[in-house]
Amino acid sequence: MRRVSSWGRLSAEPHEVIELIDREAVTRELTADMARGGPGIAYGMGRSYGDACLNPQGRLWSTRRLDRFLEFDAGSGRLVCECGVLLRDIQRLAVPRGWSLPVVPGTQLVTVGGAIANDVHGKNHHVTGTFGDHVRALELVRTSGEIVRCGPALRPEWFAATLGGLGLTGLITSAELQLVPTRGPWLEAETIAYSGLDAFLNLSDDSQDGWEHTVSWIDCTSDEPRGLFMRARQAADQTRPTPPARTRTFPVTPPFSLVNRLTLKPLNALYHALNSRHRGPRLVLQEPFLYPLDAILEWNRLYGPAGFYQYQSVVPRREAAAATDEMLQAIARSGEGSVLAVLKTFGERPAPGLLSFVQGGVTLALDFRNRSRTAALFERLDAIVSAAGGRLYPAKDARMSRTMFERSYPRVAEFLHFRDPGMSSAMSRRLMGS
Repeated sequence: MRRVSSWGRLSAEPHEVIELIDREAVTRELTADMARGGPGIAYGMGRSYGDACLNPQGRLWSTRRLDRFLEFDAGSGRLVCECGVLLRDIQRLAVPRGWSLPVVPGTQLVTVGGAIANDVHGKNHHVTGTFGDHVRALELVRTSGEIVRCGPALRPEWFAATLGGLGLTGLITSAELQLVPTRGPWLEAETIAYSGLDAFLNLSDDSQDGWEHTVSWIDCTSDEPRGLFMRARQAADQTRPTPPARTRTFPVTPPFSLVNRLTLKPLNALYHALNSRHRGPRLVLQEPFLYPLDAILEWNRLYGPAGFYQYQSVVPRREAAAATDEMLQAIARSGEGSVLAVLKTFGERPAPGLLSFVQGGVTLALDFRNRSRTAALFERLDAIVSAAGGRLYPAKDARMSRTMFERSYPRVAEFLHFRDPGMSSAMSRRLMGS
């Protein structure tokens, strides 16, 4: 047994961690473990913020060492790999060869299995959809020993249940991905300062056709919403040499959160001032643009020993302006909030998974330090999201109620038919009862 936490660092409870090393032996390992009793859940990099990847006092199957590339066709961009391969490693293999993952989330330090199980999205949903839209096939091992091979055209009902299925249909061992052509690692980017949510929505609409990546930082402490709208697309000029990636590590866990009532407003004002200086198009590398926080490893320590919550919602476009404004007002009144609050739009395209988070509309994501008084704020935000017909992102969640989950994910009853009874997590017990 060893103590394991997720990215939010809200707990570090004992787990029995079993390292999976040989893909061919996974079936035998899972069935033997089940014979010993007790369910488990797959654990990759632990980048889920809440309890989707945790099973306190129970079993975790660690997939990180299932990290082999199995096939890569440089002519077609077809890639087959094991579930523990990092998105970072795919990009570093593929981009120099003229290919790229179509969808990447805000960190590339996640496994392929985790990206599928949470059906992650990026800054380009209006162009390319979710990660699951580009998975051509996957192999799933059930704790009964059954092996399920599925894809959009092969047992599609299993495929839809597994995309965004939070690891609860079985353990993904490998996947076939379709990459897309890329010119190289350089992007043409613009940053535009704006004031008011209408300005944000207009910028999003104006950028739909000409810009692949769009995202906004928003000052959650400001009385009148102000932000920085960032957009990027592949640069025509890819001749510049690529400097080596630089990373730093947040060195220690401070005794208290460095994001607090005293620092929140000054840090937001500083971020706005520093980044609003960028005017006009400029060339940037895709890694710092797409994954800015990957430059600081272990940045989650800055919230101190109590950890933090991330709250990410999506609300339909027709309700977006009013609901987002109401949420931002509630957050500003609370005195809590985030330095890196993210606001972006999703395109109007159906999600591929039964429990996929993405729907057409506007998504807002913020971090909150772990304090007892934050619960009242979350209840207020839940009420706003629910009234607008929205939902919360399970990959970021640690406290959503079962009632809200069932109301906002109407296909959960259909999903339950595909549950593996040997797969269970703290989240599944909270939201589904087992």
